[in-house]
Amino acid sequence: MIAVVDYKAGNLTSVMKALRAVGADAEVTDDPAVVRSADKIVLPGVGHFAATRFLEERGLKAAIQEEIAAGKPFLGICVGLQWLFAGSTEAPGCAGLAAFPETCDRFAPGKKIPHVGWNSLAIRPESRLFAGIPDGSFVYFTHSYRAPVTNATVAVTEYGEPFSAAVESGNIMGVQFHPEKSGETGLRVLRNVLEWKPC
Repeated sequence: MIAVVDYKAGNLTSVMKALRAVGADAEVTDDPAVVRSADKIVLPGVGHFAATRFLEERGLKAAIQEEIAAGKPFLGICVGLQWLFAGSTEAPGCAGLAAFPETCDRFAPGKKIPHVGWNSLAIRPESRLFAGIPDGSFVYFTHSYRAPVTNATVAVTEYGEPFSAAVESGNIMGVQFHPEKSGETGLRVLRNVLEWKPC
């Protein structure tokens, strides 16, 4: 079972529809016990980075940290990817998971924000998250803040500057785009998560 974490800000309906389309057994939850009992965890995100404070208040952050440390696959979507970093300038007093030490930031001045619509991916060939997905594939974005390109970056997109469209490290995965709105490419990403096995 995949636990789809509800922190009162996610685009849960479309994420659940996409997961069911790829054959996933998924359950929306804000219960840390359900997160601990799941086989995989998905954190969808729409909205302000500060909404992730709910994860700490509800005990979900601790549960997610424990399960990630135990090797359970985790996928963060949009703000869910940004939450994997130490924090964001969108909410300076709100700590992220700090799986990656960098900080997310607003796009540099000069580009219209939010970045909304289809854009292409420069995919690193070793990525398991993008197995079977051609380099240059297009996916759907909507965001004003972005994660920097790091050693964990497995897909880069350009919007005035390069940013992390996806990160991957061990059992931790994150995508800045919305796979549930990205057609067959997005569904393939979700299938790869569904089929994810430890190395």
